[in-house]
Amino acid sequence: MNKLKSLGLFSLLVLTPVAVLAQNPIIQTNYTADPAPMMYNDKVYLYTSHDEDGSTWFTMNDWRLYTTNDMVNWTDHGAVMSYTDFSWAKGNAWAAQCIERDGKFYLYTPLTAKDNQGAIGVAVADSPYGPFIDPLGKPLVRSGHGDIDPTVFIDDDGQAYLYWGNPNCYYVKLNEDMISYEGDIVRVPMTVESFGKRDGNQERPTLYEEGPWLYKHDGMYYLLYAGGPVPEHLGYATSNKPTGPWKYGGVLMPTEGRSFTNHPGIIDFRGKTYLFYHNGSLPGGGGFTRSVCVDELNFNKDKSFPQLKMGSGLEKPLATLNPYVKTEAETIAWSEGVKSYKNNQVGVFITAMKNGSYTKVRNVDFREKGASKFFARVGTTHNGGVEMEVRLDEVDGALIGTIRVPCTGGDDRWALVDMDIAPVKGVHDVFFIFKGHAPSNIMYFDYWKFAE
Repeated sequence: MNKLKSLGLFSLLVLTPVAVLAQNPIIQTNYTADPAPMMYNDKVYLYTSHDEDGSTWFTMNDWRLYTTNDMVNWTDHGAVMSYTDFSWAKGNAWAAQCIERDGKFYLYTPLTAKDNQGAIGVAVADSPYGPFIDPLGKPLVRSGHGDIDPTVFIDDDGQAYLYWGNPNCYYVKLNEDMISYEGDIVRVPMTVESFGKRDGNQERPTLYEEGPWLYKHDGMYYLLYAGGPVPEHLGYATSNKPTGPWKYGGVLMPTEGRSFTNHPGIIDFRGKTYLFYHNGSLPGGGGFTRSVCVDELNFNKDKSFPQLKMGSGLEKPLATLNPYVKTEAETIAWSEGVKSYKNNQVGVFITAMKNGSYTKVRNVDFREKGASKFFARVGTTHNGGVEMEVRLDEVDGALIGTIRVPCTGGDDRWALVDMDIAPVKGVHDVFFIFKGHAPSNIMYFDYWKFAE
């Protein structure tokens, strides 16, 4: 297919159908795992754990946050909390989950305490973006064995539940304050009827491994989990009550994806149900460098789940993106060769790591009047030869303008630049392509905006 490579200044782009590629994993600028989505005020907040680059073990030091209102363009808000924010912890910021209650946000986290034992902690914030603080100064709950992977759920009657555990699954009933619980820790019976049969392991007689996620839909309670043996699959059980007894539902997602672990997260958003999970599909990815993905999930007529294979992602955004307001450069549908960072000067920003790196945002609506000017805050340490191209619909699509990036001297110093562009209207995907002769760290990019 022939593609329009560039436009004259006075040419006009109109809305035309374009090939829309679904894209998993949804985060490419860091390795992410253990997705914990939360819907709040008509926006999805996705909390993840963070695999450090080059890890050969579960080297995970903080929890990160990404948001979207269209399920395709995700904004990176950086780390919202670290294990170092818990005075009693020594490491292992593994799978966590956040929930809102009465205007406050509670982040339940597994940690290794300074006595080298696992524990579940809780942190509280007035905003889903943090800052989160530890209100207890000690663990919320400890069973003494396998205290990882908490999931939290508030039922329609207001009762909150906290499940967690590997190889056992436990739960407690949380009090209304969400930072204490009533009664004893309950150990969920590991029966074949509840979680399916595992052969050859008397210590683990069922398929339950770890990573529970408690969810309710149309009156049915679902307990999703990562199932063994390793490499893991996703399984689920159902019940008429949030505390069971549970009935094994089968395999939700079979073993695949270049990671020996998996972790489910599920939400309902704007009339659809979405399953989040992780795999090792990014370059350099694997069991200790994982990446979060999402696919739409449907229900069978009997309220069971059809088996879902790891997919390429969501094909259709739920909304358009407004180009006439300030948009963070770390709002991304897809990228290659780009990393996100955070500093005190601008917060989160992205760095183009090599020549030809790019980011893409999808479904940008320039409207009928269209745009004729472009603004961006950028920077570089290189003295000349650094440019950012703005293209439409393809990485080598119609070129509407090129910005020459001035040398600012570092990612703590920035320049606001602008340019006239070839007029564009209608709905398009927008690509930002970063060009430079240096072998690495081509340029920094903080935000962008179009004008009519």
